[in-house]
Amino acid sequence: MVRGKKEKKQRPAFGLPKGLVLLATPEGWRTSVLTAEGGMLCGRLSVPARTDPHDARAAAAIMVTELARDVHDTDVDVHWDPPREPWSWTAQVALTARSENEPAPPETEGRTPG
Repeated sequence: MVRGKKEKKQRPAFGLPKGLVLLATPEGWRTSVLTAEGGMLCGRLSVPARTDPHDARAAAAIMVTELARDVHDTDVDVHWDPPREPWSWTAQVALTARSENEPAPPETEGRTPG
């Protein structure tokens, strides 16, 4: 009898986002995404260095929501805290609560729970 290879279920490359830090530097915008598992993912935000802070925050929020959707198949909301410094912003990332009136995601449409 020949047995096939057992496929291991792979964990996502990084954890679910729970926090976000955005920094303005002379070289450009930098982000740090804090995860629920205690990890951190740091990198450069792909917007020009002279981007308005409001637009940079919007781009960072989109990056985190797409990350959560693509990697973890879940929706999140990003809530920015009041800034303490003119060049640094922090945000809390929370799972989105789906309302009863909101349509179901396409992959579950037409199915009933249970």
